Amino acid sequence: MNQFITSMNLEPLDELTVRMMNPLKLAYLGDVVYEMYIRVYLINKVVLTPHEMSKKAIQYVKASSQASLIIGIKEQLSEEEWTLVKRGRNQKSSTVPKNALLSDYRYATGFESLIGYLHLLNREERIIEIVKMGIEYLENKKADSNGNRSETDEKTADEQ
Repeated sequence: MNQFITSMNLEPLDELTVRMMNPLKLAYLGDVVYEMYIRVYLINKVVLTPHEMSKKAIQYVKASSQASLIIGIKEQLSEEEWTLVKRGRNQKSSTVPKNALLSDYRYATGFESLIGYLHLLNREERIIEIVKMGIEYLENKKADSNGNRSETDEKTADEQ
């Protein structure tokens, strides 16, 4: 990302500037960064049409999933990271969620704020760790709620 910034004759943001940034701006960026990782994950994991992958991606990126995963991995976050999640969660947004609980929407905003923050500071390794923990948490949660059915079994059940 720094290559792009310098090619546009811009200076990378320093840590203090990023730390003081409005959490909704961080969430704006974090939303697309997280979704990109999910899309890359799905392209490499499953053989589906783009439409089917989009539907599958929703299971990872919807507000309730993001809220669940950030709460589920809270113990693996640093104090600084959890503070940023809370800042994003507490930020008042002018938009109201259509298909999500307000509490899920706010935690999802907190999660996306964290991802945007880490991305602007070029902490991609930490983003990868968090996304990996999140995917594992969501998949384990889904397996537990499905009686430990395999993904193949789930697809067959979904098609019926």
